[in-house]
Amino acid sequence: MPDEKLIYEILSIVEEIPAGRAATYGQVARLAGREKNARLVGKILSKSQYYGAYPCHRVVNHAGRTAPGWPEQAELLAREGVSFTPGGNVDLKKSQWKPD
Repeated sequence: MPDEKLIYEILSIVEEIPAGRAATYGQVARLAGREKNARLVGKILSKSQYYGAYPCHRVVNHAGRTAPGWPEQAELLAREGVSFTPGGNVDLKKSQWKPD
C-alpha cells in the first residue's frame, strides 16, 4: 500500500467530487500528480473504509463503468442524479466532474 500522505491526498480529491457528478480513476490520478496511476487510485479507494467515509461511489473507470462486484454503486449514483447511457455506464459527457 502507498504511504499515508498519498492515500489522504487521493481521498481528499475524491471528497471534493460533488453529488450528481462522477470522476474517473485516471482523472483523480492526474489531479494527484500521478498521471499513470489510475489503478493505484482504485486500490486506495477499495480500502477507503479504513480511513473514514468518502464518496468513492463517484469514481468510475474511463468508460463510465462502475466497479465490478459493487451493484450499489450505480444505485447511489442514480439517486444523486448522475446520468447513465443506455448501456448502463455513467454518461461522462453529461455527468463528469470538472474541477476548477
